[in-house]
Amino acid sequence: MRRRSFIPGIDPFLVCLIGVVAAASLLPVRGGSAEAFDVLADAAIALLFFMHGAKLSRAAIVQGIGNWRLHALVLASTYVWFPAVGLVTAQLAQGWLNPLLVSGVLFLTLVPSTVQSSIAFTAMARGNVAAAVCSASLSNVLGIAATPLLAALFIHSGASGQGFDWHAAQGIVLQLLVPFVAGHLLRPLIGSFVDRHKKMLMLVDRGSILLVVYTAFSAAVVNGIWQVLNVSDLGMLLILSAAILALILTASAFTARLAKLPREDAIVLLFCGSKKSMVSGVPLAGALFAPAQVGLVVLPLMIFHQLQLFVCAWLAGRYARSARAVESAQATRLAERSAAEARAGDAV
Repeated sequence: MRRRSFIPGIDPFLVCLIGVVAAASLLPVRGGSAEAFDVLADAAIALLFFMHGAKLSRAAIVQGIGNWRLHALVLASTYVWFPAVGLVTAQLAQGWLNPLLVSGVLFLTLVPSTVQSSIAFTAMARGNVAAAVCSASLSNVLGIAATPLLAALFIHSGASGQGFDWHAAQGIVLQLLVPFVAGHLLRPLIGSFVDRHKKMLMLVDRGSILLVVYTAFSAAVVNGIWQVLNVSDLGMLLILSAAILALILTASAFTARLAKLPREDAIVLLFCGSKKSMVSGVPLAGALFAPAQVGLVVLPLMIFHQLQLFVCAWLAGRYARSARAVESAQATRLAERSAAEARAGDAV
């Protein structure tokens, strides 16, 4: 039997993102076309958060919401430990990176956790899937308000302070929260359609992200992004992303042990608490920062996103193999016990 590999290949979505960045570099939109694309990007963001609200299942939340201590630890990882590491990293990167890239490194530590991949890796590792659904969904709901507020507080003082103010934070909470709430309130009417067409809606999700990235990088190219970005910057971003991810994974494992979480809940903390969502982060960046700055700001998040997929897939594989080994040992012991009992019965 061929051994299954848990190390993923190149994410097709990453290939699409690279293609969109290349297209924006060669054929950026300008002038009136750029304004039209900005309007389309805003509409795509509203649609994206409307669909997030419509996909949020109350039944799954009710099933897992009772584990409040686990959810508090996941939220602490997402909105306390990550920002703390981001602030330190941003201070260390000052003078080594473009100020907007420093802002991007800090921004990636402020966005919500992923939903789909966190749940998928938790299921693969034999973790508490119901709690993962609840934690990841709660992270995204709170992120609509928490990320803008944290960005207003920390990016102004911890990084470059460019392209962001409190008025943007207040406006974006309404801009993203209204379609999200509308989608969730309409779930009784459209929920069955949403659940039946998840693959199609994933295309809507990813198409919206690609549109926002194309618009952002077009503005960045027009403003000379490739004159200020070089290979050493990309290498530095990869090193910083790896360091941030390693610190958070270590902190999650230590916290789970300190809190004496059962194995299934420790897995939830590891995967939900260490992930950052590009699906939520890119639209938030597009709404929070000036169009000319978004391209550089989201670049660290794009790099971190792919890195976390590779590392978490490998970890999920290790947990799955460990679980299978334990189950196999238990089955062997049970079989031996049954055989011994059968022999004892025969002797009698």
